[in-house]
Amino acid sequence: MPRALPYFLLFLILLLGSALLSGCGGHKPAQAQAPPPPSLPQEKPVAAPPPATTTAGANEKIEVPAGAKPLFEETGMASWYGAPYHNRRGSNGEIYDMNAMTAAHLTLPLGSIVRVTNLKTGDSAVVRITDRGPFVPGRIVDLSLAAAKALDVYLPGTAKVRLEVLQAPSSLDAGGRWAVQIGSFAEKKEAAELAEHVQRRYQTAKVVKFESPAGGWWVRVRVLDDDRQRATAVAHDTETAEGSVFLVRLD
Repeated sequence: MPRALPYFLLFLILLLGSALLSGCGGHKPAQAQAPPPPSLPQEKPVAAPPPATTTAGANEKIEVPAGAKPLFEETGMASWYGAPYHNRRGSNGEIYDMNAMTAAHLTLPLGSIVRVTNLKTGDSAVVRITDRGPFVPGRIVDLSLAAAKALDVYLPGTAKVRLEVLQAPSSLDAGGRWAVQIGSFAEKKEAAELAEHVQRRYQTAKVVKFESPAGGWWVRVRVLDDDRQRATAVAHDTETAEGSVFLVRLD
């Protein structure tokens, strides 16, 4: 009768057999990879219409939302200004470029975007208000050289236009910093005499005189707190034998 194998030897044989079976099993069949589900078609978003733009000089574009409705309209005479003011600092602090699509206005907030239309020719252009003027009675807007050419105002010098405010950085009616500008005077002495007279009359006001790049002298009256009501009262009460009086918004 054969002798039984010791217990630990039997365990060792079973362990080796299991290892041989697992090592000789060959390659396992690769499992088929199910393709991912098809993605749902993406609807292309409907793009908003691009804003209307007009080039303002070499490096600027004036953007106006499509369908913008005028905030304010006025009709009057337009003129233009160029070489004497070119490359000089404008009322908004920028250097005036007569080849950019800009304009000057007495009371609209600086930075306002306006559309100007020549009522005789129908030519229209969008410009940015960067300066103050025109300081000539009966005129409502002073165009840059580029804007004047676009609107067919360059050769005639003046034209009747419709001005429409499309955008404004602040309220047209409330707030603002206001002053009175008086001139122009041919002689510095006349401007100085008026400045002294106004200073004595309105002791809280700050009165300065300065020379225009185009010639002539001007007087500017800064009332207390740059208040519009005070400035309007000064403009209404001031008379000069030479020159004209204008209410001006500074900002």
